[in-house]
Amino acid sequence: MNSHAPNMRPIIRQLDESAANRIAAGEVVERPASAVKELVENALDAGATRIEVAIAKGGKGLIRVSDDGCGMTAEDLPLALSRHATSKIDGSDLLDIRSFGFRGEALPSLGAVGRLSITSRAEGFEGAQITVAGGRIGPVKPAAGNRGTVVELRDLFFATPARLKFLRTDRAETQAVAEIIRRLAMAEPYVGFTLTDEDEGRLLFRADAEQGELFGALQTRLSRVMGRDFIENALPIDATRDGITLTGFAALPTYSRGAAVAQHLYVNGRPVRDKLLTGALRAGYMDVLASGRHPAAVLFVTCDPHQVDVNVHPAKAEVRFREPDIARGLMVSALRHALAGAGHRSSTTVASAALEAARPEPTQSRAYQADYRPQIQRPSAQAIAASLAFQAPGFAETPTARIEPETLVEPDAPLGAARAQLHENWIIAQTATGIVIVDQHAAHERLVYERLKAQATAKAIPSQALLIPEIVELSDADAARILGIADELAELGLVIEPFGGGAVAVREVPALIKRIDAPALIRDILDDLADQGQSDRLRARVDAVLSSMACHGSVRSGRRMNGDEMNALLREMERTPKSGQCNHGRPTWIELKLTDIERLFGRSG
Repeated sequence: MNSHAPNMRPIIRQLDESAANRIAAGEVVERPASAVKELVENALDAGATRIEVAIAKGGKGLIRVSDDGCGMTAEDLPLALSRHATSKIDGSDLLDIRSFGFRGEALPSLGAVGRLSITSRAEGFEGAQITVAGGRIGPVKPAAGNRGTVVELRDLFFATPARLKFLRTDRAETQAVAEIIRRLAMAEPYVGFTLTDEDEGRLLFRADAEQGELFGALQTRLSRVMGRDFIENALPIDATRDGITLTGFAALPTYSRGAAVAQHLYVNGRPVRDKLLTGALRAGYMDVLASGRHPAAVLFVTCDPHQVDVNVHPAKAEVRFREPDIARGLMVSALRHALAGAGHRSSTTVASAALEAARPEPTQSRAYQADYRPQIQRPSAQAIAASLAFQAPGFAETPTARIEPETLVEPDAPLGAARAQLHENWIIAQTATGIVIVDQHAAHERLVYERLKAQATAKAIPSQALLIPEIVELSDADAARILGIADELAELGLVIEPFGGGAVAVREVPALIKRIDAPALIRDILDDLADQGQSDRLRARVDAVLSSMACHGSVRSGRRMNGDEMNALLREMERTPKSGQCNHGRPTWIELKLTDIERLFGRSG
């Protein structure tokens, strides 16, 4: 017997509007931050240029959102509290959505679970106010006020007290509200935002409206919200493919985080948490981040509304692209292109950490002294050509790392001229504005790795035929899904064929990977396809082998290098994409400015 079905025939009843709104509120309003999001988005849709938010008890006691938007008339107010009443769409085309809101659910849902009042005035009309508590709507009354709207929500969930038990502490709910405001503020640089905690009388967040062209205004807003460090270590992104545009900023790999807390993705200005896009962001940084590290980025996907469906979830936090492969491919390629273009750059926070760790007292260290004369020097073409085909063997075992007088370095060379080698591992170079410290093994490891990847791509990944093909039993749907990307897998050395029914036969595997559990790999790839619509798992396995080969084939720590060799390494780093971090995501070099060094010794000012 079905445990969900009673013994007697159930009676179908029509729920009253109040109960229906309380049920709907459970989808739309999960916590105070959800209510703030809906109300602020309404203000943005109303054309507001200034939005002020005040909360008490983490939003459980009070949420007040004031804006200077177009406002509403006395006749509009009762309709605004009616379910599925909206000014955003006319219902004829549910894909042509160009506003945040469009369902007409937020205000009636909030009125069903809290004590809500709306005071509004439209240009050329008298102000008016309406209240609703627990779904009971009061009459419209005259009210004074400037153009715009003030929505005040008190005692959230008083009508559904069981929901209160699932809320977190006031502090945690306040932090969630602040995060919502920050995310919306990043997408709207021309709008001013404030957030105030009325319990403490404290301003929690403020971002004045920015001026100037959009990219500059966005950069300034992100500097205020994400911090100057983010912008100083971020790369501008601007790419278009098949009607989809990607803009924003993505941080250097060496400016990574321990969790995915600095990833902000938007589709047509709407903050989203989309598996497709987060997977693409992760793929864009593949092989430049250490395990457990996460990239920082603020990225905006813009396209015709008909290319993306935002009517997927009541909270509108998920979207569905009509052509997901285009959106994903655009993000992956744009990020990889930007990271490759950044070349040898490394984040300034690495140098800051080094300066913080520095101590003014002198320390004893063993240095292989080079030429310390002030002029900047350049290695000759002969020295560069002869010194490095970048093979680990053959470096000079001389006790010093002297730079020959006739070898010169361009004055504006980003990584400067090599001056010394410390402890047979650290290259010290002099730039026009400071010094650079290079980890010779980490740097050369990245150079060899990039060369191996280029060779593998040019010649295709070699495969090795199995004496006995491995048969992997799958469902018909999974077999069709994995066979759908058989050509892409073959380029990476994994050759599969249909074997009848839901089975596939693995005929060849990448020759680089000595031990491979083909059935497990196939199932892992299928999991990626189900979760993200794409899988980089095999590419990552191949890259891991190349990375290991690069590690063993690079200049080892403890090897003495002469001046020509060190300078050749610096010049190759400047020409090689992603050389600012090693294969494991660690920085390959840091720069200390003269002003910072002088400050360490109390010589500044």
